Amino acid sequence: MPRLVAIDLPGGPGFVDALQAIWAAGDAAFPLDRRLPAPARAAALAAMAPGAIVSGAGIHHLDGGQPVEAGDALVVATSGSSGAPKGVVLTHAALEASARATSARIGVTAEDHWLACLPLAHVGGLSVVVRSLVLGTRLTVLPGFDPAAVAHAAGDGATLVSLVATALQRIDPTLFRVIVLGGSRPPADRPANCLATYGMTETGSGVVYEGRPLDSVEVRIAEDREIWLRGPMLLRCYRDGRDPKDGEGWLPTGDLGEWLADGRLSVAGRRGDLIISGGENVWPEAVETALAGHPEVADCAVAGRPDPEWGQQVVAVVVPRDPKQPPSLNDLREWVKERLPAPCAPRLLVLVEGIPRTALGKIRRSEL
Repeated sequence: MPRLVAIDLPGGPGFVDALQAIWAAGDAAFPLDRRLPAPARAAALAAMAPGAIVSGAGIHHLDGGQPVEAGDALVVATSGSSGAPKGVVLTHAALEASARATSARIGVTAEDHWLACLPLAHVGGLSVVVRSLVLGTRLTVLPGFDPAAVAHAAGDGATLVSLVATALQRIDPTLFRVIVLGGSRPPADRPANCLATYGMTETGSGVVYEGRPLDSVEVRIAEDREIWLRGPMLLRCYRDGRDPKDGEGWLPTGDLGEWLADGRLSVAGRRGDLIISGGENVWPEAVETALAGHPEVADCAVAGRPDPEWGQQVVAVVVPRDPKQPPSLNDLREWVKERLPAPCAPRLLVLVEGIPRTALGKIRRSEL
């Protein structure tokens, strides 16, 4: 039976060669996050149960490996932003559907050149490699994000790149024809060549571009405002065999949203992230966007904390630009109230040195 083979290699030609060799043998690949500390690495291998692992030392066979089904191509760990990562099983057919739909929306041609600089253990970086292999476009894969290396790759002809918001701020966006932006909420003032996407590991990468679903992707909003998705690029199942889709192939995302008047999808945030303060709904991401514009805020996150009077109070977790002169709670409250309804203004300020984030820039709210 086909087996799962873990890839423990840095981003580069060797990673791509290993991936293609695994596929040529009829097996599926599990890209291992090389930044994991030893206990987390052992836990990931135990959860995904590969039968072998490819590293710089060659291929090593593992005991206790669990097989995959014919047609399975990848097992990708979710970001773990809202809990323990899960292994998402994506088939070759799903990967091809995603690559072709994405490429059609971007208008990829034979002259284009993809740059992969996001972690290959996550779908945001891995999907760039897949698109290049499916479409046959030129590909450069970096070991990680480095502004100088990204600029060099653009000078060498790279025209397309996938980034997260924090990386976008560190490069010259005019270097690329198109920038695909995923991960956390995109900046409101992003450049015209930067396309904000919505998707998840279970959808094989972004499936909604600038609020509009890709061809072959169906979106519906349930009565409780949850976003449901259906399309040929969705996962087959999780590694433990559970299939989160319903009998008609619809995937409940756990995100809430709505259709705008112009027909675009607006994503409010994760259902569990909603803060209800004094009976008013407060979405953390909207408050984070407002706070991020404050000149004394370098980074921020927003969470709800139980409060006997308000039900929940809005808490601003802030990294100040100058730790010696941090913003005050009153300043931030007034700043937010000038941009959002008053209930969105934080009632508690926590100053920190850094915000816990996933490799793709998503806030780990469970760690706030």
